[in-house]
Amino acid sequence: MNRLSRRHALVAGLGACALPLSATNVAARPLIALPDDIVRTDAATITAVRTPSPVVAMTFDDGPHPTHTPRLLDMLRERGLRATFYLIGDRVVTYPAIARRIAEEGHEIGNHSWSHPFLDRMGDNAVIREIDRTTDAIFQVTGRPPVTFRPPYGAFTRRQRTWLNANRSLPTILWSVDPQDWRRPGAPTIANRILQASHQGAIILSHDIHRGTIDAMPHTLDGLSARGLHFVTVSQIIGWPLWQSRNFRRVTQTG
Repeated sequence: MNRLSRRHALVAGLGACALPLSATNVAARPLIALPDDIVRTDAATITAVRTPSPVVAMTFDDGPHPTHTPRLLDMLRERGLRATFYLIGDRVVTYPAIARRIAEEGHEIGNHSWSHPFLDRMGDNAVIREIDRTTDAIFQVTGRPPVTFRPPYGAFTRRQRTWLNANRSLPTILWSVDPQDWRRPGAPTIANRILQASHQGAIILSHDIHRGTIDAMPHTLDGLSARGLHFVTVSQIIGWPLWQSRNFRRVTQTG
């Protein structure tokens, strides 16, 4: 499998080339699947990174959730682990205290759109409104903007990914491990799928809006740690500084 090293990811600038999925990954789900062009070289798209050390990036989509996200944060805090949360803008506005806690406890927050639509079916102006509105909501709550983007359902064309990176400096972060937790197969199945498919440099997709996913996390987190894998944020796995350590200045965006 032709995979990109983190050193080369840094040379690429704002992201790594698109990487083909490992054969050990769970089959893509019908509504959340990687784009058909994912195997093509694309500096705006990241699915995994070849890292020099045994690290993985746990990512959680679609929150914050009023009860599940705090429970997950407790688990991560107890273990001293960092994760990345791709938050929906309108949920950030609804649950600002939880979003603020995510940032304050050392986790990264990424942009997951305002209302979770199929962005590949929308025009550029509508897409950028979804993204900019979410960036502003995250900035208002945490004092810093997101530096990566994950499209709902993975539905974002190659042209859109390149366009977004050029216009907002936001690489699209996809995944290399998908436990299909949205199907709610039960906590043991979710944990086993993640443990079986995870590899050094993996970006793991999951959703903190489902109770079964949170129930699966103790076994998942402890199992990955027992294998010698360490947890980093998305920024860290691609070689960027920790999100909280970066200095940002607010820039007014234009569509």
